Amino acid sequence: MYRAKQRQLRRPVATQTLETALKPKNLFLYSMIAVYCVIEITLSLADSGALGPFRLRPLAYDYGAFWPGLLGNWQPNYLAQPYAMFVTYAFLHGGLVHLSVNMISLWSLGRAILKRASIGTFTFLYVASSLSGAAGFALLAPGLRPMVGTSGALFGLLGALLAWEYMDRYTVREGIEDVAKVIALLVALNLVMWWAMSGQLAWQAHLGGFLGGWIGALLLDYMARRRT
Repeated sequence: MYRAKQRQLRRPVATQTLETALKPKNLFLYSMIAVYCVIEITLSLADSGALGPFRLRPLAYDYGAFWPGLLGNWQPNYLAQPYAMFVTYAFLHGGLVHLSVNMISLWSLGRAILKRASIGTFTFLYVASSLSGAAGFALLAPGLRPMVGTSGALFGLLGALLAWEYMDRYTVREGIEDVAKVIALLVALNLVMWWAMSGQLAWQAHLGGFLGGWIGALLLDYMARRRT
């Protein structure tokens, strides 16, 4: 009898967990993460020789990374590459560690955004931040080294969350010191990471993505207020 009661108590918890996992917003995030993981795991397997002699990562970078030189006088591999790379670079990563850090960030930031907004709003912010991250790298990065990774879009999601927090506090006339502290912490973190990575950190994409997410969130908030 005691064990039967225990099973009855456990079942609703498991059911609730499954229902939460299968919510459309969570499934949307799972799908995004799966796409990123399939791409990087395939490239990593090719690096290890598990897929034969195919050199997939150099090929993927040649065709999908963000190359600043293509905005100048470089010859593209295909006609639309100078435009497509503003999107394709975000699907590539520099290895499994790079992927893992970004996917953990995508899950946590994505859930925070989707608690407040729709999948459509999330998609708008993510794409806008990815594009503005690439633009920031194109405008500010020295040299012609390529750039990969979705961290620009992730900083955009963080920028959107902070922009909404700023608007909420401004509306109820609360101080914005906490928002300013987080921004200052992000600046300090990027400086430390830039130093630790010997200047290889694409902080320009982080800055561009953050600004894109911040502006995009304020724009969406303004449009929502006008409709009410």
